Amino acid sequence: MSWQGKVENDMVQHITAKSGRIRITMKAIDAGEDLCVIICGGDRPHIGCVTLSIPRPSSQDSAVASATTSVLNVIGHKDDEAARYVSYILSSKLNKNVVVTCGIHIDDITNEEIKITIELLKNLTDKLIQNLI
Repeated sequence: MSWQGKVENDMVQHITAKSGRIRITMKAIDAGEDLCVIICGGDRPHIGCVTLSIPRPSSQDSAVASATTSVLNVIGHKDDEAARYVSYILSSKLNKNVVVTCGIHIDDITNEEIKITIELLKNLTDKLIQNLI
């Protein structure tokens, strides 16, 4: 797995993770108190899903941070799970409203590559949180 990252200016974070033929880029843009994140990668980056997460206390324990996430998914696309995960984690950890747009398409992806893609997304999300705290 390889990493690449840069801060384009005070408002934009740009990080990329790669493993084998899978390459995912995450760009985060400060929008005042909120955060807008674009995730794309694979053979045909696109817009497959958009999420909005709003932070709130957990309904089971008000001392625990959580978020409510709304999802708009393009029919037939599978990007909703990735977008929902990233949006929810960023919103609950950073206490910000977060919008994520996600589109990753990898031709003939294998089950193992799906696992790698999920792991790359988790690592990118953790790295972004570290960069923003």
